[in-house]
Amino acid sequence: MTAHLAERLTRLQDYFTEDPQPELSGRLTRMVGLTLECVGCPMVVGDRCVITGQGAGTVEAEVVGFEDDRVYLMPLTAIEGLRPGARVVPLSVASRVPVGPELLGRVVNGEPLDGKGPLQAEARVSLSGDIINPLDRAPVRQSMDVGIRAINSLMTVGKGQRLGLFAGSGVGKSVLLGMMTRFTNADITVVGLIGERGREVKEFIEDILGDEGLARSVVVASPADDSPLMRLRAAMLTTRIAEYYRDQGKRVLLLMDSLTRYAQAQREIAL
Repeated sequence: MTAHLAERLTRLQDYFTEDPQPELSGRLTRMVGLTLECVGCPMVVGDRCVITGQGAGTVEAEVVGFEDDRVYLMPLTAIEGLRPGARVVPLSVASRVPVGPELLGRVVNGEPLDGKGPLQAEARVSLSGDIINPLDRAPVRQSMDVGIRAINSLMTVGKGQRLGLFAGSGVGKSVLLGMMTRFTNADITVVGLIGERGREVKEFIEDILGDEGLARSVVVASPADDSPLMRLRAAMLTTRIAEYYRDQGKRVLLLMDSLTRYAQAQREIAL
């Protein structure tokens, strides 16, 4: 009897190759504006988590601070349906973004927005890039053709240079950026539309950028109705994608419209 039982246990042991790992989770204790407080969930700043809302809905959030055993979260998506004591589960694949040549011609905000199916990327990298030693930076000595003769001749843009465009509303800033995207001699253009009105995002892609400009561009869009943290992450994603192509030896033109909305998102988070 004992030998028979030992034989059965040996056969069943193959079904338990790994010990089951417990799922860590916490609970939501407080919500003031866009700041959520969670306890019982060990996470670090920058981690992402999912909060179970009412019904089957979920809210994705990111850790932005802590105090004692309380963790402060800021939502990336709409917060409707949250309740006291809601379950908070950390995500294991936080802050890594898809990159690669497959992103060309796509409109994303971390996830695809253009209805062309899931993102097929050759690699995933951290959202925050490495800081370059200032002595390793190449000096700005070569000019870059942005496709606009007035800029090329009167205000020449150098490779590696930063350039700010400041003007009032409705005078053609977005049209000028679209012209740069279509006519520049850069290999790849990365465009960040941060805090724009929703309809303006589609107008920029279809009317200003066009099929020709979009074919060799990556567009990251986070309109004004997104959460401030989502707009902040979209700006970081835009920069990270451009850095990836730069590290591949490509000539990259990075355009962001606008840094004013990026700064406003930073202020909303700070308040």
